[in-house]
Amino acid sequence: MAEIRKRNGNWFARIAWRDGEKRHSKSKSGFSTKALARQWAIKQEDQLNSGIVINKEISLSEYYDRWVETYKQDNLADITLSRYTLTGNALKKYFKQQPIKQIRRSQYQQFINDYGKDHAPATVKKVNSIIRACVKSAILDDYLIKNFTQRVTLNANKDRTLKVDYLNLSEIKRLKGLTLKDIDHRPGFTSRYMILTAIYTGMRLSEIQALTWKDIDWIHQTITINKSWDMRKKAFKATKNESSNRTIKVNHQLLDCLKHLINNSSTMVFTNQYGTIPTSNAVNKTLRSLLDELNIHRRNFHFHSLRHSHVALLLANGVELYAISKRLGHSNISTTTNVYAYLIDEYKDKTDKQILQALDLL
Repeated sequence: MAEIRKRNGNWFARIAWRDGEKRHSKSKSGFSTKALARQWAIKQEDQLNSGIVINKEISLSEYYDRWVETYKQDNLADITLSRYTLTGNALKKYFKQQPIKQIRRSQYQQFINDYGKDHAPATVKKVNSIIRACVKSAILDDYLIKNFTQRVTLNANKDRTLKVDYLNLSEIKRLKGLTLKDIDHRPGFTSRYMILTAIYTGMRLSEIQALTWKDIDWIHQTITINKSWDMRKKAFKATKNESSNRTIKVNHQLLDCLKHLINNSSTMVFTNQYGTIPTSNAVNKTLRSLLDELNIHRRNFHFHSLRHSHVALLLANGVELYAISKRLGHSNISTTTNVYAYLIDEYKDKTDKQILQALDLL
């Protein structure tokens, strides 16, 4: 039962409850009428009955930091963890130490509007997805009843969209040719083999780094991808998601190249002359050097762009999108269409011609 009484000319309300042997209370004063004091008490009791931790105050930014540390930090790749860190910084800058219970949907919408002024649609979508997951966790931890991220409009700056550069078929062939040239007699040759593997398979860098000789089936011409590489811990870790575990077909040319490394006295395919796995910086340095030598200049081209170039290669040769999605290890085909929409649009004319040719056969 709530205690409602007048104190110092205003109305005062207090509710009390027990948590096991502990007795707790929460109070507030300064109400102009008894009715307002009673409304406050009823609301607090309703929240208490719903499981909300009403006697605890925690800011959104503080809860976010705890959530990342508890549930995310040990399972994220470096690049993903940096995105979570940037998201946390944005929350601290906008909401400061505002209690998470006080944040309303309209206020969160304004945060998205402000953030979106300087960020691309894809970035805003990722940031909202991260915060949304955090807020759902806060609800499970009884800090909130309502999800203030629901049904917000993701406004963003389309001019900030960064188009991923990829190589056309001619450039891919030139890069492959130069990468193979005197491959065993130049510095960074292990990185060159990793570049070739990316061109031929579309694998992520961490998946390539984690390859062992047991993952290669020389007879059936396949590579099995069932783990990735953690550069910080220099150890295996799980793949990005369950669908990333896959077995893909590879051609003889790649397998013949990889056989050159088979006597590296390691269970790992890509162990370099120092007995370590080349880092992202190392392979990107080799890639930039090769592209400079070919006089190919792509401002936003890096190792992961080879995955995009692989998709371009497959699309140009009429490979179905479903097969490409499975090869890349995407959870569903919509992920492939979203990530590679710009490539699909560029090959639309070719597809339209194929459709017309098929219709003309009727």
